[in-house]
Amino acid sequence: MNAKVQQLTELINQSRNTVFFGGAGVSTESGIPDFRSESGLYAAQEVYGYPPETLLSRTFFLRQPELFFRYYRENLITDAKPNPAHFALAKLESQGKLAAIITQNIDGLHQAAGSKNVLELHGTNHRHYCVSCRAAYTLDYVLRHELIPVCEKCGGVVRPDVVLYEESLNNATITAAIKAIERAELLIIGGTSLAVYPAASLIDYFTGDNLVLINKGSTSRDEQAQLVINEAIGEVMGAVMHKN
Repeated sequence: MNAKVQQLTELINQSRNTVFFGGAGVSTESGIPDFRSESGLYAAQEVYGYPPETLLSRTFFLRQPELFFRYYRENLITDAKPNPAHFALAKLESQGKLAAIITQNIDGLHQAAGSKNVLELHGTNHRHYCVSCRAAYTLDYVLRHELIPVCEKCGGVVRPDVVLYEESLNNATITAAIKAIERAELLIIGGTSLAVYPAASLIDYFTGDNLVLINKGSTSRDEQAQLVINEAIGEVMGAVMHKN
């Protein structure tokens, strides 16, 4: 792996515009499980009788809010800490070597590590809002309610500011992500198998010089990449951080 880490470090140092695109694998090393994994799918079906895609859908939220919030709360990891990948990316940004982070994760760990320009494609569980009056609420407010959290102002349901299944991604976030990818000379993709759409299709806008893929398993874009590293992203980016 050392030779590939050195190659990645050189690509980063040579690039005038680098963008990072990350998925669930970036946060699994912080103890946040990937519910799309085999164990995650099994647990949801076994305990709740539905797959995660159903439990976290807009239809389920509207029709069975109590079960929706039970699943939502029980799968929140509130004590997770950033791992070496998060810290390395924050350091690269502070050094002016990373223009933007585009993430499919909703855990806020990039910001906790110090990153500023983070585009959250699927929203964040650190923000909540009333579906009726749009009043803003914190994660702590939702966790204090045993059943369905309701708005103190109007009595409406308070929901997480995340993109549920059957919902569209935020247009402003998508536009910003596309612009960032279009401008990038180097695009680093990490911790994702590129199987979640439409987010994965954003990399079609990349026309830069170098595409780097860091993921434990193979992806559908491996053949397009100039560099593929099949290792844990925390280990890879942690090693890069020590070289910068």
